[in-house]
Amino acid sequence: MLPNENRILGSERIEEVKNSGRIIQGDNFGLAILKRGDNDPSKFTFVISTKISKLAVHRNRIKRSMNEGVRRNLRDIPKGYDFVFLTKKSIGNKTTEEIIEEVRAFFSRLSLNV
Repeated sequence: MLPNENRILGSERIEEVKNSGRIIQGDNFGLAILKRGDNDPSKFTFVISTKISKLAVHRNRIKRSMNEGVRRNLRDIPKGYDFVFLTKKSIGNKTTEEIIEEVRAFFSRLSLNV
């Protein structure tokens, strides 16, 4: 799991990032990015709707997989950003390793000129 210093808490902040940030689309998720303008560690949250799966166990597996993908790449992600992952329905068919690899690949090709 991500440390508390790397988590976005509060629905107001999530909505602010979604509305004010830049959204980049991937195959199985979108990513809303907002530069905070400080040098604190970047923060993340994962939005997995019941449209993805009605079963909480499936949504939780997806969230844990994405969380692990971010955790493994945390040292390569620049500081001072907020990231909100917005999942797509197609992610429900992916294995944990496929999700982790997609998150890694997404951050490796991401250029942060927000």
